[in-house]
Amino acid sequence: MNIELLRSLCETPGVPGREDRVRALIMREVEGLFDEVTTDAMGNLLCRRAPTKPANGEVQRVMLACHMDEIGFLVSHIDADGFIYVDPVGGFDPRNLFSRRVRICTPDGDYPAVMNPGGRPIHISTPEDRKKIPQVSEFMLDCGMGKATADKIQIGDYVVMEEPFVDMGEKVVSKALDNRIACWLGIEVIRKLVADQATHECEIWVAFTCQEEVGLRGARTSAYHIKPHIGFGIDVTLACDTPGVPKQDTVTVQGEGVGLHVKDSSFISDIALVEEVEALAKARNIPFQRTILRAGGQDGAAAQQAAAGARAMGIVVGTRYIHTVTEMAAKSDLVAARDILAAWLGAH
Repeated sequence: MNIELLRSLCETPGVPGREDRVRALIMREVEGLFDEVTTDAMGNLLCRRAPTKPANGEVQRVMLACHMDEIGFLVSHIDADGFIYVDPVGGFDPRNLFSRRVRICTPDGDYPAVMNPGGRPIHISTPEDRKKIPQVSEFMLDCGMGKATADKIQIGDYVVMEEPFVDMGEKVVSKALDNRIACWLGIEVIRKLVADQATHECEIWVAFTCQEEVGLRGARTSAYHIKPHIGFGIDVTLACDTPGVPKQDTVTVQGEGVGLHVKDSSFISDIALVEEVEALAKARNIPFQRTILRAGGQDGAAAQQAAAGARAMGIVVGTRYIHTVTEMAAKSDLVAARDILAAWLGAH
């Protein structure tokens, strides 16, 4: 599998509304794979692949929604001493923000910084201080430039966590696996179709979407443009197969295959479509598991609800420690997700 592509995707910064670097990387990677590649007013990258054999009836438009954004921050205030305060774009657990290295991305270049909550360090803190979990608004960034900070950084510049991608044998670990895994799949599925010389009757649209982490915004506009008959929300989901989590809350188990997403709080998948994909997975010996997520949403909801509506489901990869810098996925689950998507597209 193409690990270096996944590494590049994960290490390229891009938060909601600031996906331009990720989009540029994907545009280079998809050259020659599609018949039409356009960027809409919102910044979604819409890639269309025409049918490669005559359709038996009406040509079906199939949309794969793969969001480009990662959770991060926008600079919201710089005080007189050069300390920077931020506004989150995406959901954070403050317990995961202590003592982090970050990257501040500006039009003129990137700057390293550290993130810590305001207040006294452990040597001079009280027992009560040490019990407190600060809110995100109480964290500040220090880029080491002091009063000169405001000359380099301005309100609206964006911030991502600064952590490298790590290949750990059967697993990969990185920030932004949510959802650069989907971007990887959107590219690699089409590459597999080409490599396998697979033909398809459907018109394939891979939509690399913006601003999913703040409300499925790019997928909504993309789906209204494409008007798919069938939509697949390509995403990660929780893999809580770790100590301290009740078995009924596991969602997925890493290494047991691609997730066939049945329900979350944003949509309920078309059960006939789930069953069809499941039957294909069984026939091709592709490992899979059904998944339900109690809370949260994904771009499949936008595909389902656009215009007159579409049949839709999620294709997901179980990922441990989501929305941290230690997101972990199993390579075998990535391969299973790629293979089931390629098999389904090649059969339609």
